[in-house]
Amino acid sequence: MSLRYLTAGETHGPQLTAIIEGLPSNLTLNFEELNFQLQRRQKGYGRGRRMQIEKDTAQIVGGVRHGSTTGAPVALVVENKDWTHWKNIMNIEPIPGSDEEKRRVNRPRPGHADLNGGLKYNLTDLRNVLERSSARETAARVAVGAVARQLLAAFGVKIAGQVIRIGEIEAPANNLPVDELIELTEASSVRVVDKETEQKMEAYIDKIKEEGDSIGGIVECVVEGLPTGLGSYVQYDRKLDAAIAGAVMSINAFKGVEIGIGFGAGELRGSQVHDEIMYEASRGYYRASNRLGGFEGGMTNGMPVVVRGVMKPIPTLYKPLQSVDIDTKEPFTAQVERSDACAVPAACVVLENVVAWEIAKAFLDKFGGDSLEEIRANYNNYLSQLESY
Repeated sequence: MSLRYLTAGETHGPQLTAIIEGLPSNLTLNFEELNFQLQRRQKGYGRGRRMQIEKDTAQIVGGVRHGSTTGAPVALVVENKDWTHWKNIMNIEPIPGSDEEKRRVNRPRPGHADLNGGLKYNLTDLRNVLERSSARETAARVAVGAVARQLLAAFGVKIAGQVIRIGEIEAPANNLPVDELIELTEASSVRVVDKETEQKMEAYIDKIKEEGDSIGGIVECVVEGLPTGLGSYVQYDRKLDAAIAGAVMSINAFKGVEIGIGFGAGELRGSQVHDEIMYEASRGYYRASNRLGGFEGGMTNGMPVVVRGVMKPIPTLYKPLQSVDIDTKEPFTAQVERSDACAVPAACVVLENVVAWEIAKAFLDKFGGDSLEEIRANYNNYLSQLESY
């Protein structure tokens, strides 16, 4: 059984729910670490009022007993603390009242799923679209990723993330070990290593907010400790870098993804792009550089995996854009629901956990078993095979 999950729930509904299937038994889960990942998602300079309302925590309501997985599906619930203000508006049962009382949305916002979703599902209340298409759903995906991270951590895999750019402000390049990268970025309001850059980004976000606008940026995830051979070259849909790219593009507002130097490879010669192969008895085969971001032929090559994604500016603006009323077909300036000036630091956390999930899935595809002990035996046997090659 391949690792998979489903999520359900709306942005102003009572809760988000996720069900994970395919986890082995006997994986010990650290509940504090699970909730730590959810709290990380809510941090970051430039966030709006909702982050002051919601204090996300996940409850496990199935598949775990006495702190360890049982092999059954794991069910996670993330309650929406703001639900009390939306009980009537988001009630499952039919309720009387005017469109205004039901908070019907008939004015689609540019850059959102509102109009496309209304047309596709034949919905004349666009709230039915925005409630599910909201980035609030990423809280469930972070919770799922947090479980995947703990599976990977049991095999020595470490994951870090950092903000590379917010608008016009770019962070200086670094090549820090994952542990140091985690320590420094966790202490930063915008998840950068350099304090001077942090101050510049904060001032820049303030300026954007004062102008009633929003700003996006570029975020990066680094994964260390992976063995060679996760993923496969034999079919297009078994290439791990392709799966990661698809998952990254599924994050709300992400419009591009690259592995390693990514689009920069289009400007360079082959001798400046490909990583030369080296060998040492103490570490086996390795690459002299990591410009390809830990992948060759859709498979991990033992080097750190490096993934970047670009997030567009949030489209809900306090400087409204032009749109069309679906009832009257008359033009209007788009209404504001609720907005962040910049959610790039939070998007970095989402990126980490989405990447963690895809890697955990490939890990279990390679070493899968019904219990953690069976997986560990398969993993150790494979390491011995690599060592003797």
